[in-house]
Amino acid sequence: MKTIISLTKAEEQVMQILWNLKEGVVKDVVEGFDEPRPAYTTVATVLSVLEKKGFVTRKKIGNVNLFLPEISKKEYTGFQFKTLLSDYFNGSFPKMATFFAKENNLSITELEEILKITESELNKDDIK
Repeated sequence: MKTIISLTKAEEQVMQILWNLKEGVVKDVVEGFDEPRPAYTTVATVLSVLEKKGFVTRKKIGNVNLFLPEISKKEYTGFQFKTLLSDYFNGSFPKMATFFAKENNLSITELEEILKITESELNKDDIK
């Protein structure tokens, strides 16, 4: 199993773009940013750091580096979710769900919809 660590905001931004692209050269990642875009060299540096952290791999094609995600968005999302749950809600999903329900002033109908979606997703996992 891969060891996953938290990323900086800049690293996460680059990863979000790379996950959407599935693979890309530095120029592709730069173009994935809204204006004002970061400098090419800044993105290249962040991609190198992400490679050292094990989040991306680099494939040399001629004199161009093609970057590919090594850790999926799903894997990182799961890691971040577990970290949030343990750090802020003592590992209790019901406490976290209650917090979000209160903070977002969810109605009974919205809560029931969340339960239906959750049940559907859990049933999909049971089938696999």
